[in-house]
Amino acid sequence: MSPEDLLAFDRGHLWHPYTSMTDPAPVRLVTGASGSRITLDGVGDVVDGMASWWSAIHGYRHPVLDEAARRQLSRMSHVMFGGLTHEPAVELASRLVDLTPAGLEHVFLADSGSVSVEVAMKMALQYQRGTGRPERTRFLTVRGGYHGDTFDCMSVCDPDGGMHAMWSGVLPEQVFGARPPRLESDVAAWAADFRTLAAEHADRLAGLIVEPLLQGAGGMHPYPASCLAVFREVADEHGLVLIFDEIATGFGRTGTLFAADAAGVAPDVMCVGKALTGGYLSLAATLCTSEVASGLSASDSGVLMHGPTFMGNPLACAIATASLDLLSTGDWRADVCRINTGLQSLHEIAAADVRVLGAVGVVQLDHPVDVDKATAAALAEGVWLRPFRDLIYTMPPYVCTDDDIAAICRGIAAAAAVA
Repeated sequence: MSPEDLLAFDRGHLWHPYTSMTDPAPVRLVTGASGSRITLDGVGDVVDGMASWWSAIHGYRHPVLDEAARRQLSRMSHVMFGGLTHEPAVELASRLVDLTPAGLEHVFLADSGSVSVEVAMKMALQYQRGTGRPERTRFLTVRGGYHGDTFDCMSVCDPDGGMHAMWSGVLPEQVFGARPPRLESDVAAWAADFRTLAAEHADRLAGLIVEPLLQGAGGMHPYPASCLAVFREVADEHGLVLIFDEIATGFGRTGTLFAADAAGVAPDVMCVGKALTGGYLSLAATLCTSEVASGLSASDSGVLMHGPTFMGNPLACAIATASLDLLSTGDWRADVCRINTGLQSLHEIAAADVRVLGAVGVVQLDHPVDVDKATAAALAEGVWLRPFRDLIYTMPPYVCTDDDIAAICRGIAAAAAVA
């Protein structure tokens, strides 16, 4: 099929994320990718300022990850995980237990980020049942969050400004505290209100779920690390399972390997995904403590009630382990610091709220972005961006050069000027 035929069929038959089928938004045809760049038909090579929705931290066609894929393909690409196991899954789980905060000893290998959050929430619910508190069926969280598109995940996303407000009345009703503040000076007042809210609802709460340090698709809001200690204290005081959703923040994005590390706080359950395989394949993991594992095992089912067909996919696990090897042997901290320095030039953009954390740069306008115009303006600067709502942002691959980051900043400025 010609590029024109491909695009025509796509427009008539393929759904894209958050896009109408009857009036679809325009898409661009990707013909290749390498390093920090993707190749667009009719445009050429452009810097990918999105790292394929924050996952391709090592860039595209990385030789180490390519070789890991080829090596595993020569053995097996997949085998069921029910009643069977294999080296890639065991090795990956071992690495995750070593790398994540202390106490997270048990690993559930999911096939997507949303599924890993669903599993985390099931863990909390089954833990409460197993410890004699089956009436605890709700979750405490904060406004501004985003945890995925499946049903329990949607219930803990922002109930008003999030992407799932249309499901009000269908989803389980959760308990929402105020969004954590931007400034350390505001933490004490926020914490007092949050503690009061938790106490009011504690007898029906199973868990507390948050995105640590940075709320992602709910609005790209960073907040002080001291808030994580508040979450830990509240969970401990009321017997809640503390869940950190690190799908967006994990593997160095905010400046520490995991956002939890910034405060030295260990959750009871942690979800990781996105960058886990370096953007090669869909894979996520939910890790929990021995206390949570024992508690849920004492529930009426006796087992964790979840088991995806592609759970522990050997190909994805092998690539994920290779990706963790790259992080362990490389200098990702210096790369993230260097990117952070380059992104500081975003503060020169006038009439916008600019936020920079780790390898994340956000420009928030005072009006919704015209996505088509903003995208075209960024492409004219040689950069691929995907704005949403009133936000133009970047979460680029760590392999981006200083010139790449400068181009991304120019692309964001150009997009903000026309949006």
